[in-house]
Amino acid sequence: MDEENELTALRRKKLEALRAKGIEPFGSGFEPTGSIAEVREKFKEGEILCAAGRITAHRDMGKSHFLDLRDATGRIQIYLHTKEVGPELIDLFRLLDMGDLIGVEGTCFLTKSGEPTLKVRAFRLLAKALRPLPEKWHGLQDIEARYRQRYLDLLTNDCSRVIFEKRIAILRETRRFFEERGFLEVETPILQTIAGGAAAEPFSTHHKALGLDLYLRIAPELYLKRLLVGGFNKVFEVSRNFRNEGISRKHNPEFTMLEAYWAYADFEKMANLVEELICFLADFLCCSHRPVADSRENTSQERGYIEHQDAEGKIVRTINLERPWPRARYHDLVREVAGKDWFELSSEQRRERAARELKVEILPQLADFEVTQHVFEKLIEEETIDPLFVTHCPKELVPLARQNAEDNSLVDVFELIINGAEIAPGYSELNDPLLQRQRLLEQAGEETQKIDEEFLLALEHGMPPAGGFGIGIDRLTMLLTGAESIRDVILFPLLRPKR
Repeated sequence: MDEENELTALRRKKLEALRAKGIEPFGSGFEPTGSIAEVREKFKEGEILCAAGRITAHRDMGKSHFLDLRDATGRIQIYLHTKEVGPELIDLFRLLDMGDLIGVEGTCFLTKSGEPTLKVRAFRLLAKALRPLPEKWHGLQDIEARYRQRYLDLLTNDCSRVIFEKRIAILRETRRFFEERGFLEVETPILQTIAGGAAAEPFSTHHKALGLDLYLRIAPELYLKRLLVGGFNKVFEVSRNFRNEGISRKHNPEFTMLEAYWAYADFEKMANLVEELICFLADFLCCSHRPVADSRENTSQERGYIEHQDAEGKIVRTINLERPWPRARYHDLVREVAGKDWFELSSEQRRERAARELKVEILPQLADFEVTQHVFEKLIEEETIDPLFVTHCPKELVPLARQNAEDNSLVDVFELIINGAEIAPGYSELNDPLLQRQRLLEQAGEETQKIDEEFLLALEHGMPPAGGFGIGIDRLTMLLTGAESIRDVILFPLLRPKR
């Protein structure tokens, strides 16, 4: 029997011993005074307070016991003595283990060392932990175990818990940001007859009652634009999207997107909105502050920076968020890295230069515009750390955007790049139903059944000119917390089952 099985067997014996004493190891509800942080705030010598949490330390002094109780908000010490609770309860505490959940009622007092402590008057076992917790609260060290057993990761790794608390705050404050600006939060279908709004492989399913093949949405865009037709001039949705594609440090098959649309706005106005949103969130999370020297106080701070740290707390990257963020045209950026004559070359010459001189892998099946996009992604996007709005992209990349009035080979869009990744694309939306049909047909090729006729029908009733953008909440959380993998910001990422 290995060590963990031995410990589990010992805990089960204690479980039976508790039941033999008439103690139910899995108790009913308990009403604490508040979280442990709130109990510490209300602490006053002589007051009677109630606290609940997990046992994280147990010091058996014979006739007395000191225990630490912990929850997500902090720790408090509790104290038992035979004179106060009797020998039976003292014996009962010898049947408790690290990780057990208990509730206590106690009198507040300070120890000789000044430690706030509850002297126990009443006690209730709330849940017996039948398995030991990892490594004495030093946290899970195995990265895959952290993803598979997220509950243990949250229990034992303060950094993980802080990341998810920040993610919760990002979602809450994003909603507040848009509501304060007059946007309406809406909900659109997850099950769709046509997977539209992006170029991605969908997950498919089947509805038995209707005899209907359906897809999990890859984007909410086409439904949100129908709401613009319906007169909702400012809408946003925080949506779960699903794409049946690869998994990487930046990609998970199930992810969270924010999309927003604003009637009578354009891509430049949406870029301003995105910039304002991210700086608002960074400021709210207090991660956009960088200490600087001050003649009066050493604690003053300069806003406009995000600092990413490694596991030892060493700063490995500093991202400058000071506004305004620069904007540059796609073609100009490509010329800087690929040569001023790049767009004058033939298709074959571009392919050859990309592979030989620029050392970018170019697969034979790539179209000409995709060759340029690969060069852009490898030599510009991945090398850009501070925020950069890349504007006026080729129309082939964005079939749902309005064409540029001066050059119809381009579209009025931006792609926001920060820390080597696309954070948010935004458009001046295409509202011409005839041109939209043509662009969708060009994208679909021979698969014309993928054309969303219901969306085109809505456009034919008149959609106002509008601006729109999408932003991945997972990547945004990575940016604002310094997490290195998308799995670090998704509570339960998709993993291959253990065999």
